[in-house]
Amino acid sequence: MADADRPTAASPARPVRSTARPPLDDETIGDTVSTTPGTSRRSLLALALAAPALATLAGCGSAGPGKAAGGKGASMWFLTGAPAEQIRTNAITAFNEAHPDDALSYLSFQNDAYKTKIRTAIGAGQAPTIIPSWGGGGLRDYVQNGQVEDLTGFFTDNAALKDKLFASAFAAATVDGKVYAMPCETVSPIVLYYNKDLFEKVGAQPPTTWSELTALVPRFTAAGVAAFALAGQSRWTNMMWLEYLYDRIGGPELFTSIADGKAGAWSQPASIDALTKVQDLVKADAFINGFASVTADSNADQALLFTGKAAMLLHGSWAYGSMKTDGGDFVTGGHLGFTTFPTVEGGAGAAANTVGNPSGYYAMSSKATDAAKTAAKAFFAEGLVTDATTKAWIAAGSVPIVTGSDSEFAASDDAEWLQFVYDLASKAPAFQQSWDQALVPKQADALLENIEKLFGLTITPQQFADAMDATIAG
Repeated sequence: MADADRPTAASPARPVRSTARPPLDDETIGDTVSTTPGTSRRSLLALALAAPALATLAGCGSAGPGKAAGGKGASMWFLTGAPAEQIRTNAITAFNEAHPDDALSYLSFQNDAYKTKIRTAIGAGQAPTIIPSWGGGGLRDYVQNGQVEDLTGFFTDNAALKDKLFASAFAAATVDGKVYAMPCETVSPIVLYYNKDLFEKVGAQPPTTWSELTALVPRFTAAGVAAFALAGQSRWTNMMWLEYLYDRIGGPELFTSIADGKAGAWSQPASIDALTKVQDLVKADAFINGFASVTADSNADQALLFTGKAAMLLHGSWAYGSMKTDGGDFVTGGHLGFTTFPTVEGGAGAAANTVGNPSGYYAMSSKATDAAKTAAKAFFAEGLVTDATTKAWIAAGSVPIVTGSDSEFAASDDAEWLQFVYDLASKAPAFQQSWDQALVPKQADALLENIEKLFGLTITPQQFADAMDATIAG
């Protein structure tokens, strides 16, 4: 079809909320600061963007009902997006009410603005006491620069808390044998979502192999629908395609060689094959027309799926909750389907392997006062992972990283979804952490820049590989 006739990424008919997934991308700012009712988002945004105000940022923001301003000066930043934002806010409020002497103040930020702000604040020595982190390379960078607190002793003193959490969640929180972040919240593998109504319309089944996936593209195009929604402007959404293709083609060992800094690792044949397959999809018009201007912060990619403009969406498990909130009866009416990423014929990766976020993480600033650290540890021990938060995450359609939480699924309307995610994460032979989290920030930044060029067809697969190999050599 001509460009004018292909499905486009037009703005959805009604606004959608921000997702909870924390990408490492800083393109879109918008309303980046959120507080409790009665405080102007725009006024706080101006404060957050003003460099001279960094000294106040770490301790300002709305304290909510707990009146954190009367505590020990402990502060927390977290990310916006329904339903996660409300769960986080409720957890802080409940803790503040129960611990007025250790109460926290807080600020919340949109995903794509957080990266810039936290780097600036940390660099200026004005980070909040509790810092959202995604473990991996970013956390290692913090550790090497002495910016976050060693929490190994905390977990020794709180062994029961550690045993309560998924053991697999601690790998990305560990640097050189020491734990530097608190695993919490949910496990978030990347899932292939699909619109059941559109599949029924063309008489198709969800793809289980790469050849089946590519064969679906012309069928949906002929039906006037894009095969895939994609928020290309955010770039980390594009990365999900590479993460799975690298695994399915080269096995987990392929990216491990990259993360370990093996010279020329990005130029291995399996890597070039994966990069080529992505560009083949772009050239086949598999993605929504105009995908490069679609943002994940607005949930526009999800809206394309539930409004019937795209048949499939590769996205994190956190998208289920926001689609349930924003998509009318799309989820509750049984119109949403979900499955694992297809295998690639002849590839080395197991069909059960997954990629994504093994957990959410919060680190603690090493620059905070002793009193603030004490308050933060109290929140980690008693306020971050509670029966109330576990039930709230499940009610929101997410799987908490709490051992045995699957016993709560049967009573949920989302039981099928929750069990799917629980099994996908817990039974995966390999669970690859998202690349922009696993790599150190310098490499992650270069990765996102080159992914944008790869999907924009302005560089070849080999040029992408050469550029990324240079980050290893450097």
